[in-house]
Amino acid sequence: MTPPGPVGAAKAALRQQLLVRRQQRPAPERAAAAAAVTTALLRGLAGFRTIAAFCPDEYEPGHGRLPAAYTQLAARILLPVVHEGDPELRWAVDTGRLTPGRYGLMEPVGPRLGPTAVGTADAVVLPAVAVDRSGVRLGRGGGYYDRALLHARPDALLVALVHDDELLDELPVEPHDRRVAAVVTPSGGWQALPAST
Repeated sequence: MTPPGPVGAAKAALRQQLLVRRQQRPAPERAAAAAAVTTALLRGLAGFRTIAAFCPDEYEPGHGRLPAAYTQLAARILLPVVHEGDPELRWAVDTGRLTPGRYGLMEPVGPRLGPTAVGTADAVVLPAVAVDRSGVRLGRGGGYYDRALLHARPDALLVALVHDDELLDELPVEPHDRRVAAVVTPSGGWQALPAST
């Protein structure tokens, strides 16, 4: 494996710092954030017909509320599936039944779709460790969503979920990073960003 360059190293250091802070949040704060983010996200996604989303882990905004809350939308919801040894996300239609998958993440039960299924989504809800005000998203570093977004439609709305203090002025950026057009935070709700691809 090639060692990361200066931008990759800066991302890794910042990611580690933010993930530690995220794990130190008290459970009541995380629960309140989940409720606020879910409410704002559902308002922002109203009218979209197909949405690719994710199942937040216990420290991510939306945990305990998403993906179940998507049933309030008249939309087809796609959720990711991680296969061992496969660098690309697979997708499955959310039927309301989830099972533990790789990395302890919850995933949908049912027929698997290929990596290109994300290309049918009008909106893609992305996990993030941080987002900056220009739409740069910092993920967990596995590259799963960077690869998935190669299959997303150019006109798909990309939206990320973060805690209030994870919306930053600026993040390190690399040429492959695709910017998000909106971010949802507990206090700020849905915020449009000047995203560019």
